[in-house]
Amino acid sequence: MNGAEVLIRALEKQGVEVVFGHPGGAIMPVYDALYDADLRHVLVRHEQAGAHAADAYYRASGRTGVCFATSGPGATNLVTGLATAMMDSSAVVAITGNVPTSLIGTDAFQEADVYGITGPVTKHNYLVKRVEDIPRVVAEAFHIASTGRPGPVLIDVPKDVQQATFEGGEDAFDVEVDLPGYRPTVVGHAGQIRKAAEAIRAAERPVLMVGGGGQVAAEQVMNFAERTGMPVITTLMGIGAYPAGAPQALGMPGMHGTVTANRAITHCDLIVGAGLRFDDRVTGKISRFAPNATVVHIDIDPAEISKLVKAHVPVVGDLRDVLPRLGEELERLDIADWWEQLDDWKGRYPERYKTDKPLVSQEVIELLREHTKGECVVTTEVGQHQMFAARLFPTSEPRTWISSGGLGTMGFGLPAAIGAAFARPGQQVVCVAGDGSIQMNIQELATIAKHRLPILIAITNNGVLGMVRQWQELFHAQRYSEIFLADSNPDFAKLAEAYGIEGHNVFDRETARTLIPEVLARGGPALINFVVYESEKVYPMVPSGAGVDEMLIGDQEPEEAPA
Repeated sequence: MNGAEVLIRALEKQGVEVVFGHPGGAIMPVYDALYDADLRHVLVRHEQAGAHAADAYYRASGRTGVCFATSGPGATNLVTGLATAMMDSSAVVAITGNVPTSLIGTDAFQEADVYGITGPVTKHNYLVKRVEDIPRVVAEAFHIASTGRPGPVLIDVPKDVQQATFEGGEDAFDVEVDLPGYRPTVVGHAGQIRKAAEAIRAAERPVLMVGGGGQVAAEQVMNFAERTGMPVITTLMGIGAYPAGAPQALGMPGMHGTVTANRAITHCDLIVGAGLRFDDRVTGKISRFAPNATVVHIDIDPAEISKLVKAHVPVVGDLRDVLPRLGEELERLDIADWWEQLDDWKGRYPERYKTDKPLVSQEVIELLREHTKGECVVTTEVGQHQMFAARLFPTSEPRTWISSGGLGTMGFGLPAAIGAAFARPGQQVVCVAGDGSIQMNIQELATIAKHRLPILIAITNNGVLGMVRQWQELFHAQRYSEIFLADSNPDFAKLAEAYGIEGHNVFDRETARTLIPEVLARGGPALINFVVYESEKVYPMVPSGAGVDEMLIGDQEPEEAPA
């Protein structure tokens, strides 16, 4: 075998079934080896989309996503996707070709310092210099990517290493990974778990806040919540880790969180943070976040504990280990008075929006949830539609709500829908997009068309960069700078049809109500462009630099002000 064939064999040894990628000169030997392999390769139309698809493949399935790219611009096009996966803790292995080792550092054609460039946006990266190292490096990469706090790993393989002769036999692929400097803490410390239980028992107004780490521990989250009776807040990344419609669910916290979730944070006396980073979009102004609360922070990554919010009781470990053991220390909590207050807020501040205007995004998104019954995978682009979807189209199963949280990457949602469709063959996927974000990777309509994937792309088209417009209206004296798209947007329905995808333009709520179930019933790839009201805003909203107790409630204001 040559090095390229060894690489493919090593991927097969890891159980890889699908690879997203785009060929080029420096990775041609790998693609030649791929020709005779059993791996399914999905040709994306841009390398960034390949990274996003691999990311979503992991998020939807729990299996490490894999993407290929060539050297130079091919590899640098992966960077945004790797940074997205890094911020959101997604297990991705990216493999790039590079110029021959003798040309590295000479500014050769399509050369870039991929190893140096990707270091800050990967959990680990490799530059392979010997063909003998490929089996070990691949095994280590998958181990690092998928254990502890998941993250992306890059393997850069020069062309001459791909072409070199490999002298090892089949036993060379039976690699026992031994990384003395990498020992993630999985089992929580018994003493810290006891301290956490003591703090919870003493609380009168507790909340359980679940982040993206809850996706791998949804059963444990559910059991812990049921055992204790604690109210549950799920972050943007935690949606699906606890059922959105459950009685104990308070919704999403933070900048565009629900009134109930943010008021619960402000008035609680204890937070159990499970698998989350307490990032700035969740906390708002740190000094005003949960001012009276004891914080129990459970996370597999010790670097996240007390990074932003001080943890009074830190517990390092996997939620699948810690939550059951913590639950065994506890009985159902006596917090009836707290629930009375929470239920009052939930009753006063249900999700609402005004329908005295033309078709609005919230209406469209509610229709999508109604007609899918939430039994689908939801991916989103980034912007107002993302926040509307988080609140009005949350799913109730883990790994079924996929969005770019930490990096906020426009262009994520469409290729993410592709990755999710390959991770869950045959399952309906709905990509909620804006007319700005969708154009960042719109060329992937070709990939969707080629594979006839069951993806409904729902564009809420308000003709502007909606979230930027909202900020300019509220905080920049309505000085609308470079946000208008309507005069240059394509006819999205015709564009979809040009790719061989069913396309529709919708301008009114009556058509929306009849068309959505019809399109879903057909089950094939489709795009519906919903032309919606330009000036809608996402409320509640916590202004930048403010505390979560300083929400602008807007459309969520009840008819009668609270006492």
